[in-house]
Amino acid sequence: MLLKYPLLAIAFLIHKMPFFIHQAIAWFIGLMWFDVLRIRRQQAIENVQRVFPEMGRTTATRMARRSLYHMGLTLTEFFSMPFLWEQDFREMYDVEGEEHFRSAFDENKGVFVLSVHLGNGDLGTAALASWGYPVHIISKIFQSQWLNKLWFSAREAKGVRFIPPRKSSYEILKALKGNQAVIFVLDQYTGPPNGILTTFFGYETGTAAGLALFAQRSGAPVVPVYTYRTGPKKHKIVVQPPIEFEEQGGKSETLRFMTEKYNRVVENAILQAPEQWMWVHRRWKVGFPNQRLARIET
Repeated sequence: MLLKYPLLAIAFLIHKMPFFIHQAIAWFIGLMWFDVLRIRRQQAIENVQRVFPEMGRTTATRMARRSLYHMGLTLTEFFSMPFLWEQDFREMYDVEGEEHFRSAFDENKGVFVLSVHLGNGDLGTAALASWGYPVHIISKIFQSQWLNKLWFSAREAKGVRFIPPRKSSYEILKALKGNQAVIFVLDQYTGPPNGILTTFFGYETGTAAGLALFAQRSGAPVVPVYTYRTGPKKHKIVVQPPIEFEEQGGKSETLRFMTEKYNRVVENAILQAPEQWMWVHRRWKVGFPNQRLARIET
């Protein structure tokens, strides 16, 4: 509680700063992370070249560095969240395909949102909640209580609700029963037993199977939603039509087929603004028997 008002004061000062100051802060964060501390620098460059094999190292390094810059901008935008309201979000965001979101709720089964760490998803989620959409997001909880309050309270104040990743089935099904949306961010590595072996940009890796499993059980529509930055304090939310669920020969075949299908949607979203994706994440790991890292030609 003692930290609340000083943090709000700092957040307000950052919120009121001109955009070029936000840019300077973002570049400084990127410089420290990528060029001074060099945290996962090589990992990020390798990830870029894995997805864009024709790209030279200099260009790949530039893209990886810009992704850290966008992460820095995302942080500065986070501090503006307590001071943004419905109309502010409407001015900041252009929305493409919002009718798909509305019609998915009309089915009264709840809605699954397939998303990706692209642009500023936290701000986009807060925007949807401020516009009256009941949204939950599955998110890890920090061990630090004050950090939890800082990170989650700003979005909760806009109407975003959080579901912890462990023992979450009840909360997910409860949200669906109330015709609410549950967001699955499906671009991070997940190994066994919760992940299954799939491909991502042509390489084998683990992907969480939970979205496919819940979609099969509930029949709720899965709607792709992602956001990316288009200019100074301007963003775009893209909502695509629901993804058709297709049963295969058996349960495991169905889960793998649908998770692969979701991965293709995530890949296409990343390609819309690749410099805004989180390239520092260890998306490709070896954690499954007989897994290979060579590109699989299809």
